[in-house]
Order: sequence, then structure tokens, then C-alpha cells
Amino acid sequence: MPRTTSTRERLIADAERLVHQRGFTATSVQDVLAVTGVTKGALYHHFPGKGDLEMAVLEQAGAAFINWLDEVLVGASPRECLEHFFDSALKHHRKQRFVGGCLFGNTAIEMSDVSRQHSDLVASVFDIWSNKIKQVILAAQTDGQIRDDMPARGLAEMVVATIEGGIMLSRLRKDERPLRVCLDSLKALLWGQCAPIQEK
Repeated sequence: MPRTTSTRERLIADAERLVHQRGFTATSVQDVLAVTGVTKGALYHHFPGKGDLEMAVLEQAGAAFINWLDEVLVGASPRECLEHFFDSALKHHRKQRFVGGCLFGNTAIEMSDVSRQHSDLVASVFDIWSNKIKQVILAAQTDGQIRDDMPARGLAEMVVATIEGGIMLSRLRKDERPLRVCLDSLKALLWGQCAPIQEK
């Protein structure tokens, strides 16, 4: 028997969908109520203020993203883990038709100069992401699978920043090419060779 979704879970899920496309500032309490069909009293029963709902959205999305990273950073070798991660990232955004982009990148741009609470939570997600990539890169460097003339931490941060930029441009143009070219370029950098970049 399928589990019944609670009102709190529905509020978080529907608010996340709205925020993913509109951002936090442009998503009002009334917008969330209209989508979920719950009363204002029910919303405030679970979340004393709009900010509490926003934090719940980011916390749940962050946990889901970290779980996804663990699922896709897999392979027979560290290099294969990275390759599978790159391929999975492109497939995910292709499936979304490049709508919405990355919730954490979006929030970093929107809220970094506005809310310390939002930006601290997003920064923690990026830190975890970078650290997971760094550990895989370290293992790949130890095995001689990727270049070792650059520190793993710097390479990991470059991976995260490059992917975020590719996601943003692909969202803007509704075209996979920017993200795909960024991923191909990362492979060329990491593998220490001139990997072919598809110019479609």
C-alpha cells in the first residue's frame, strides 16, 4: 500500500517546484497555497513563517542532491566514477529540458547578498559536493588515471564551478551544447589530454 503524503511533505515538494523556476523572492505564500490547495492556517501550522518553509525546501533538496551524488559517483575505477557522474549530470538536465537549472546555483545568485541563512545552507551543499569530487579525484590521481600536477581540491572546485556555469548557459539557451562542451572540456583537463569536443 503506497504511503500517504503528509501536508508538510506536499508543501515542501510543491514549494520546491515553484522556487526552482521562479526563485524564492518571486514565490509567495499565496502561490504555494494555490498549488497545494491547503489553507494558510495549515501552512503556518507546519511552518511559522515563509522563511521556515524556504529552509525546509533547501534542506530537503540538499539531502536529495547529496544522495544523488552518491548514486552516480560509481564505477569500476575512480575515473569511471567521474565519467558516470558527468554523463548523469547531462542526462538529468536533458530530461528536465534545461528548465529550472540548479536550485543551489540559482539560490546562490539570488540570495547570497540578501540572506545569510540561505547562502550558508547552499554553501554547505557546495562544500559537500566539492569534497566528494575531491576524494574521487585523489583516488584517481593515486591510481595514475588522471593528471596529478594540480591539487585535487582545486580541480574539484573547478569541476563544480564549470558544471554550474554550463547548467546556467544551457538553461538560458534551452540547449544542451553549453553544458556538454563544459563537461567535455573538464574531461580533457582531468585526463590531461586533448579530448574531442563535439561542436554540434
